[in-house]
Amino acid sequence: MSLEKINQALATVKYPGFSRDIVSFGIVRSVDFQDGKASVSIAITTSDNSIPPAIRDSVEAALKAIPEVTEVDVSIVLTAGKKAAPKDGSAPTEGIPGVKHVIAVSSGKGGVGKSTFAVNLACAFAQLLEGEGKKAGIMDCDIYGPSVPLMLGLSGRPYVEGDSLIPMEGHNLSVMSMGFLVDEDTPVVWRGPMVMKTIQQFSQNVKWGELELLVVDLPPGTGDAQLSLVQTIPLSGAVLVTTPQPAATQVAKRGARMLEKTNVKILGVAENMSYLEGPDGSRQNIFGEGGGAQTATELKTDFLGQIPLDQSIREGGDAGKPIVLGNPDSQAAKVFMDIAKGLLAKVRS
Repeated sequence: MSLEKINQALATVKYPGFSRDIVSFGIVRSVDFQDGKASVSIAITTSDNSIPPAIRDSVEAALKAIPEVTEVDVSIVLTAGKKAAPKDGSAPTEGIPGVKHVIAVSSGKGGVGKSTFAVNLACAFAQLLEGEGKKAGIMDCDIYGPSVPLMLGLSGRPYVEGDSLIPMEGHNLSVMSMGFLVDEDTPVVWRGPMVMKTIQQFSQNVKWGELELLVVDLPPGTGDAQLSLVQTIPLSGAVLVTTPQPAATQVAKRGARMLEKTNVKILGVAENMSYLEGPDGSRQNIFGEGGGAQTATELKTDFLGQIPLDQSIREGGDAGKPIVLGNPDSQAAKVFMDIAKGLLAKVRS
């Protein structure tokens, strides 16, 4: 019997809580078949003790349904998932070496300004922490469309030290992005397992140094990259970014459900492009009104604030100087700073 038949059976086994199978998630490490015995090795990163036995039982059932299989041996290599930071303020014992808190910035769909939000939030954190003598960083996990280097005005290649990469530095931030590793015009044409491997390397093979907080810019959606990250990195929580209209808020809620299923705490919802302010102070609700607040209510989390639709935000991103740094007295910059202060207090509590 070919191993392909066993892999086809494994592809019918769903990861608990998800509609995708364990093969496409990339957790099946090896498959063997000899003398009627099917052997499967699976690697899982989770803090949910119910997941490994559930997967084992499902794999055994799927393989025993194959007539040629008389015996099944399933070995599971388990890595513990995220753990809460110690109350004494010391760094977590697991996760990204040297990094104390990790906040993911997520959105259900593209086009809501998630990366712009993540960059300005990271810059706001950097300013807040600089007064404490501490540092922040940003990890750009938008593998297919990395835009963080442009928004921070960074280019070049990171240094390699042994088996590790040294992150780039800019605006008092440590920065890592796929944009530093490929040419500007080169598309990243990868399947899921390669994306997952890259995210794992960004967390484990980058010398981040001592960071009080790391912002992770997730790609939009609920696919391989998101699942790989939440299984690999002990997140302090996630922020959902949406625009006011239903087309964005409905998809944002789906993203929130994915995070909840992987035991990631939703720290709050931020509404981007909320309104356009006229010279007389009047507000035009270009994309509707109230969607962010309603989403936060439905998810039973905090509404973090409204970022206005401001041309200066776009100009700052294009110029490599985010509005938090380039125009700190603007309304948008003040909102970013307020959101950063609130989130910092949350993850430290």
